Amino acid sequence: MLAGAGAIFGFVMLLLLAAWRRRGVTPADDRVWFWGLGLAFPMVVLTALTLWGLIVGERLRPRAAADLVVVGAEARQWEWRFRYADAPGLITRGILHIPARRPVDVEITSLDVIHAFWVPRLAGKLDAIPGRTNRLRIEADAPGDYAGASAEFSGAGYREHVFTVRAHDTAGWAAFLEGAAP
Repeated sequence: MLAGAGAIFGFVMLLLLAAWRRRGVTPADDRVWFWGLGLAFPMVVLTALTLWGLIVGERLRPRAAADLVVVGAEARQWEWRFRYADAPGLITRGILHIPARRPVDVEITSLDVIHAFWVPRLAGKLDAIPGRTNRLRIEADAPGDYAGASAEFSGAGYREHVFTVRAHDTAGWAAFLEGAAP
């Protein structure tokens, strides 16, 4: 986004410089500048950005998948609890375990006040609201730990309201579900 914004800014500055240096301008020249660069250029840029946003948004939208994993995330002051549909009764605190390279639907809710589930390297932020369940699709490209946070002011101490998403390889995920992994 920074590179795109910088390119647009540079282009606009070049056009401004060119407009100041012009001499002997005719009304026909002004029409070209108005229609071509005043209307056509912004419309092309806005159309491209809109299409890009729709494509990215479609990728993040939850949909049916054969190897889908469903996890429940419950926020409370100042803790996250995670429940796993594939292992009833298994609850972790502060660490969300997921399989790598598989889609995971996180069903997010809150016990007390509004919190926010946010893992910047995996997906956008989604609010955890008491009495409501929001669903967010995440997928880790590789095994490893990913930092997560409650990015919503929910009272004193919200900055320390963090969690970790631990993505496992296939064997590690199976071991976790059986209770062998920490």
